Amino acid sequence: MANTRKRLEALTAGLSIPEVLPAAAAPSAAPAAPAHPSFPGAAEAVETRFPPAQVGHPAPRTGPGQMLAFRGQIQAVEGELSALRERLRQFDGSTPTRKLDPSTIQPSRWANRHAASFQNSDFAGLKADIDQAGGNVQPILVRALPDHADRYELVYGHRRHRACLELGIPVLAVIWTSELSDAELFAAMDRENRERADLSAYEQGQMYLRALDEQLFPTQRQLAEKLGVSHTWVRKALMVAQLPSAVVECFRSPLEINHRHAEQLNAGMEKDKRAVLKRAEKLRGQKLASAVVVARLLGLDAVLKAQKIPVQSQGKTVGSCQQAADGGVTISLLPAPVAELPTEAISAAIAEVLGKLRAQG
Repeated sequence: MANTRKRLEALTAGLSIPEVLPAAAAPSAAPAAPAHPSFPGAAEAVETRFPPAQVGHPAPRTGPGQMLAFRGQIQAVEGELSALRERLRQFDGSTPTRKLDPSTIQPSRWANRHAASFQNSDFAGLKADIDQAGGNVQPILVRALPDHADRYELVYGHRRHRACLELGIPVLAVIWTSELSDAELFAAMDRENRERADLSAYEQGQMYLRALDEQLFPTQRQLAEKLGVSHTWVRKALMVAQLPSAVVECFRSPLEINHRHAEQLNAGMEKDKRAVLKRAEKLRGQKLASAVVVARLLGLDAVLKAQKIPVQSQGKTVGSCQQAADGGVTISLLPAPVAELPTEAISAAIAEVLGKLRAQG
């Protein structure tokens, strides 16, 4: 017993234990506790600091008491972890988003937006909505550039990104964290645009044509299979993109060219391509309606006739919409319905008629 006591005294020589102050005398911010005198025989006192004692909860003095206190701490930590896991489980399957500086995001080499997409009224409306909301509500998708820290490549959401860039505000984005090949990026971009149905036939065709020209997909069949679309869809899109530039320049914007226009023009060029291109030289820059452009390129000017469509709202005819042979549109409204019906209803009826004319053209 004496030997054990001497060994313990030798091991603990020089240690000092802080004195626990009474609860009433304990200050709010406890200063360093005074050290006890060192044990006899110690050459120099060594101060050892322990975690401050909890006021009102004296530390257990026995081994079993300390074990029980430690077990209580473990149970408290386990309870907190369980609560955190439950909160985390509520976000299973969700996609995290971040606000990014739009200047750190560069367009993809497979970007499918024509410059005209950022100059029309649709983009102006989108930009105004984003400005009013203080940012884009629907996030864009980006992937990190491997050789550039904190820089990204745009997968889809080019118009939302451009709007935020021009407004000088952060853009809400999802960052693709797993590996994403060029082919997968291309497929994701195409799928998002087709689901939103806001990509023109010309932009779609140019996107497919670029992928084939750069051997991202060796054949049209493989491109269609990878994207999950029909071969006919790919063929029609390419037909629009492969129109001669002289023909495309006859339209007010390439975005107005649809699949039916391309089919009619290609059929006409198969019969007499030289005549179509000769007519195109005279039409460029006139900014005519798309239906008029197609008819004149095919030499069908005499076939063009003015058409009149009734404007109806709530089951009543409120006026008429007439499109001339040159593509001009005249809308006439009857005085009685205009006075009776709400302005919003009449505006919706006019928009519906203009939509029909655009679809026909």
